[in-house]
Amino acid sequence: MMLTGAQILMECLLEQGVDTVFGYPGGAVLNLYDALYEYRAQIRRIRTAHEQAAAHAADGYARASGKTGVCIATSGPGATNLVTGIATACADSVPVVAVTGNVARPLLGKNSFQEVDITSITRPVTKKSVLVRDVSELAEVLRDAFFVANSGRKGPVLVDIPKDVSAQKTEFVPVPARRAEPQGLPSPQSFRRAAAMLQESDRPFLYGGGGVIASNASKEFALLAETLDAPVSCSLMCQGGFDQEDERYLGMLGMHGTKASAQAIKTCDLLIAVGTRFSDRVLCDGQHFARNCRILQIDIDPAEFGKNIGVNLRLQGDIGAVLRKLLPLLKPQKHTEWRELAAEWKHEYPLCQTEQEPEEVLPQDVLETLCRLAGPDAVLTTEVGQHQMWAAQFVTFRKPRTFLTSGGLGTMGFGLGAAIGAKTAKPNRTVVNVAGDGSFRMNCAELSTLAREKIPVVELVFSNSTLGMVRQWQKLFYGGRFSASDVEDAVDCEKLAEAFGVAAMTISEKSEIEPVLERALAYGGPVLVNCPVCKDLNVLPMVPANASVEEPILEMDESICCGRDRVCVL
Repeated sequence: MMLTGAQILMECLLEQGVDTVFGYPGGAVLNLYDALYEYRAQIRRIRTAHEQAAAHAADGYARASGKTGVCIATSGPGATNLVTGIATACADSVPVVAVTGNVARPLLGKNSFQEVDITSITRPVTKKSVLVRDVSELAEVLRDAFFVANSGRKGPVLVDIPKDVSAQKTEFVPVPARRAEPQGLPSPQSFRRAAAMLQESDRPFLYGGGGVIASNASKEFALLAETLDAPVSCSLMCQGGFDQEDERYLGMLGMHGTKASAQAIKTCDLLIAVGTRFSDRVLCDGQHFARNCRILQIDIDPAEFGKNIGVNLRLQGDIGAVLRKLLPLLKPQKHTEWRELAAEWKHEYPLCQTEQEPEEVLPQDVLETLCRLAGPDAVLTTEVGQHQMWAAQFVTFRKPRTFLTSGGLGTMGFGLGAAIGAKTAKPNRTVVNVAGDGSFRMNCAELSTLAREKIPVVELVFSNSTLGMVRQWQKLFYGGRFSASDVEDAVDCEKLAEAFGVAAMTISEKSEIEPVLERALAYGGPVLVNCPVCKDLNVLPMVPANASVEEPILEMDESICCGRDRVCVL
């Protein structure tokens, strides 16, 4: 059948099972949006307030569902506004297909109105970036984009379509979606060596990264922990990849990880690292990381072996497939003394924020109450900063794809767009975005998207009138010189929410935490909960840059705190 390029895009999206696209219309994508109108019964279109939020929404959709997220933006500034969201997805290995419009082919390369070379701009932060120059190639390019986004280590792909290409017609033949082929597995000898390492270990320590969730291997990961009878830690990106109510779980590892995990990495004789890239926020000082043990690394990406730290044995392949091959080679183990020692550390070094005044609202109390009320199926998204770390520390995640955060790029403004995508992907799940007032200022216009599209997301804002993580670093390393970090202004986030058509509530003292959260969760529409907290609360433990992850800071001795002579510490 003869179809326009825009119609071919719609047909290819349907082939791939796409039911929602996020974006913003503009001149170069008017043909695409006209086709979206034609296909509106099959594909939902959600217009965000800003293109960056469209990319984050596609990202959140993908993380929550395991499917590919799709966003659309026009040429020039529309396309460049997607870049931060694309880079966020790239850093965290999230499958997103970004479709941009461009000027007509005769205008390319002539500094035309709203023309940028978006394929060159995005090449460093995509798995592939393609400019379609012939409508006859469009279908194959789009099919390949979805295939590449989901093959191997997942990630974003960009397809740039000139306006005249989207208008031209060509013959279209539907084909079934091409699925990613199974990755090859390590040699039998490598599996035997790995099994021997695991059987010989007296103090194994299991560490999971985002690859556990990306490969849908949480069950296999849990079975490995049970078989090895080993304590477990997870990265920020693996929160929910292991049931945190399991007694084996010690908490996060890394810059803001638990002291128990730090002790485990210091004492273990074998570290089994599964689906992790050993980022600097985990290694801290790489020279002192896991120096007393051997390391077995399992990962899908060969580029991650030896990139940041040397390992003794590597198993390359899809995490789930590798574990399913490895587990039958292992005999169940018992490490009673080692597990008891880990449990002692967990008991001795709990995560706990200290109340300084009666009725003081602490993020720990708010987040633990939210966790209890919302239940294990709720999806939490976050912005980036102190609130992000508090959410990772104090919410007990029991299931994969329930904690969506920008781990690799650390993108302030990510969370609300991601929440829009997550709620669209999982309409029957409770979705809460945890924000700080600094991040809230970056994406508050997306409250209008919640209201217009009737998306019942809870926006929980910890308001401390400062860029909390920046302030914490300025206290530690810059002599308390708070350069440009305070955001004490006249913005009333509750009135702002109401102006956008979103209900607003406030937690002003401890006794209000539970009733306000109950009302917000039961509201049935978009709602903002404002929660003022002390500006000098810190995220602890903390490992300073270039220090050993084995020796985190557990307290901060401050002379500047809240305008009052007191100290707010964990």
